[in-house]
Amino acid sequence: MASTTTTTVKGGRTADQIRKAVVMFSTVLAIVGSFVGSGALGGTPIAQAAGGALGADATLIAPAVPAFGVWSIIYAGLFAYACWQILPGRALGDRQKRLGYPIAASTLLNAAWIFSIQAGQLALSVAVIFLLVAVLAWIFAVCVQTRPQSWLEAAVCDGTLGLYLGWVCIAAAANVSALLVSSGFSGAGIDPRWWAVFVLAVAALIGVGLAVGGKGRLAPAATLIWGFAWVAVSRLTGELPSATAAGAAIIAGICVAVVTVVLRIRGSKRTQVRSLAADSSPAS
Repeated sequence: MASTTTTTVKGGRTADQIRKAVVMFSTVLAIVGSFVGSGALGGTPIAQAAGGALGADATLIAPAVPAFGVWSIIYAGLFAYACWQILPGRALGDRQKRLGYPIAASTLLNAAWIFSIQAGQLALSVAVIFLLVAVLAWIFAVCVQTRPQSWLEAAVCDGTLGLYLGWVCIAAAANVSALLVSSGFSGAGIDPRWWAVFVLAVAALIGVGLAVGGKGRLAPAATLIWGFAWVAVSRLTGELPSATAAGAAIIAGICVAVVTVVLRIRGSKRTQVRSLAADSSPAS
């Protein structure tokens, strides 16, 4: 019996070590891919790859160039998470066992998206980014359903992955728009500005859905609002101006912000009420 128990424990530890190593490897690969995508390691910058389809003035949904600086924060957070989870005693609970491989899958999909753009495969890049959104949405659901064991876990895990999800939602909208424009889609008789409004409205609805599902979590809303803001800047100051698209982006950002803050405040009040009720209940 003792031998069986020892073998089970060792097997569990081995599985944990493999999972941690996979997360670290995939994160490093994604970071290397980001350097390729920036042109720092000889690749073509994303804005110039695929014939410039993802440039800041390629479509009415494209954010201005400074918006993409948020990737530095996301990659730093992913690396911090990878380092945190590989430390002895970390990431051994059921929560991290559920999150580990999906997080690794998200970073591998991130790298795959960059390399598909580098290869000029816009259609493939859309398929990859939709898979990435799906994986991140699943991760977000797990984060909402379970509780972090420390503030550090909440920051490097929940915070990073929330920022990641919000920004990839904006990136997916821009990616789809880029594919349609590069494919010669002319709007089917509908003014491109109204198509932009429609896409931004869908992105806003997704943001509201994340706010409701996440009970007012701030991280996804932060990068969504960031993206909307830079879409507005690009449409007001770039080479493809559109007051209509800019206005839609601003309204979308405001809607996501208001819903998230309201739900956050309500959630905090409910937590305070429960805490007071628990403190005032007679000791058993």
